[in-house]
Order: sequence, then C-alpha cells, then structure tokens
Amino acid sequence: MDTDMRRGSAEMTAAMLISGTIGWFVLMSGQPVTGVVFWRCIFGALTLAVFAVLFGLIDLRHLKMRVVALSALGGVAIVVNWLLLFAAYPRASISIATMVYNTQPFMLLGLGALFLGEKITISKLCWLSVSFTGMIAIVSAKPAGAFEPSDYLAGIALSLGAAFFYAIAAIVTKLLKGTPPHLIALVQVITGAAMLAPFALAAPLPQGALQWTLLLTIGVVHTGIMYILLYGAIQRLPTHVTGALSFIYPIAAILVDRIAFGHALQPVQIAGSAAILLAAAGTNLGWTLRSMPLIKQESERRAS
Repeated sequence: MDTDMRRGSAEMTAAMLISGTIGWFVLMSGQPVTGVVFWRCIFGALTLAVFAVLFGLIDLRHLKMRVVALSALGGVAIVVNWLLLFAAYPRASISIATMVYNTQPFMLLGLGALFLGEKITISKLCWLSVSFTGMIAIVSAKPAGAFEPSDYLAGIALSLGAAFFYAIAAIVTKLLKGTPPHLIALVQVITGAAMLAPFALAAPLPQGALQWTLLLTIGVVHTGIMYILLYGAIQRLPTHVTGALSFIYPIAAILVDRIAFGHALQPVQIAGSAAILLAAAGTNLGWTLRSMPLIKQESERRAS
C-alpha cells in the first residue's frame, strides 16, 4: 500500500469515527437543536477559516457569484439536514436514526436522475428494493426502551428528511466541480450560522463549561477537523475505498449508542439495518448481481 493510500485510509477512518460519536455530544449538550447547529456552524467556520488561511486555500478567483450562491444553497440544505438528524436522535435513538439516514444514496440516486440525467440501472433498482425492505422492517419494529411509538415514527421520518436534504446538498456540490471543497464547506457553515442566528441568539446562551466544551467539540472536531480529514481522504483514495470505509460511521454510532445509553437493536431492527447498509454498500461500490463475491464463487464452483 503506497503512502497516499495509507494516509487517505487513516484520514477516512478517523473522519468516520468522529462522525459516529457526534450523537453523544448532541444529546449530552442539553441544547435545542437550533442552538447546537448554530454553534456547530460558528466554531466549524472558525476552524475551517484558520485552516484555509494557514494552508493558502483561500483563492479569491474561486469566489464567483455562482459559486457563492450554489454553496450557500448547499449550506441551507446541509443545515436543515443537521437539524432534522439531531432532532431524530432523542426520538428514535442514535442507532436507528443513523441507519435510516443511510438511505441517502437512494435519495441521491433519484435526484441525480431527475436533475443531472444520471442513469438508473436494474442493479440500482434492486438495491433500492433491498433498502426499502430494510426500512419497512425498522418501521414495523416495536421501539425498545423508553421510546414512545409516536416519537419513534417521528424520529424515522426526521431521519428520512435529513437524508433527503443531505442528497440535495450533494447534488449542489456536484454542480461546483472544480471548486476547492474546503471553500464550499466554509461558505456552507457561514450560511448556516447566518440562517440560525435569529433563533439561537433569541434563546438563553449555553450555561457552564461542560455545555460550552461539548458545543466547541462539535464545531471544531466534528465539523472543522472532520471536514478536513474527509476531503483529504477523498482526494487520495479511490472511490470504492472511500465508499467501503464510510460504513465505519454507522457501526461507530451503534457502538456509541449501546455503550453510552444502553440502546440495543432488536433482531428485526438489526435485520433492517443490515439490509440498508448492504444496499447502500452495493450502490456506493457499484456492485451488480454478477459482481458479488458469493455469486461469483458459486458460479465458478458449478462450472468446475
């Protein structure tokens, strides 16, 4: 494995592990989701701005009206995505919210076909069916622990909404090909801070060192540093490796939810989550029925 692959893999793994812990920080902060996302944007913007200045990533030639407008539009979508996902955590648990959120590749599939003319293949439709089956399994499951059925379903709906807005942000980012990703992220979090300022500043400020520390960590580590690691990895790794390592995120989220809050998935939820992750992997990595290892092995065995 060459140096770029090793470094990229380490960066991607770190970024996904960081992402998998954010639910704990959000819930422990005790803040309304508008406040959490606002301070995430503020501290994230400061971190990204310092990084961009130190490494000379701010190039005014990129700040054209189209770039700023599209980045700001993507910022609105990504902030709504954060609001919905964070609101889903206390209603359906970090584990379930994260699993449902992983339907985002299929939201992106539909939007890509609608707005970018991307082709939807039979294999992608098959994976969509697998993901939908997993979703039905999760929705039909009785919520465990202290979760009320109505809150549980609301949490699933919020997670689906978060996935949809993430897909919108991804589509907008595709239209900004050639623009430095760190600059896009910086404009997005600045947009988010401006968008949420009237709501967040009208509420009482966070109290005590613990709340400020949690919010600072969400902004600096889970936003600024995570974006830097993620974009560094994307630039160094092949797409299939990036896609494979991205599944560290939901696994980390499940472990955090289990260890920190004692939330264990029921068998039907495990089956549904596995179906969603398998389908997302198949879509992200371009698997077809003929290319799946088990099927290839069986075909070779029969041929021999």
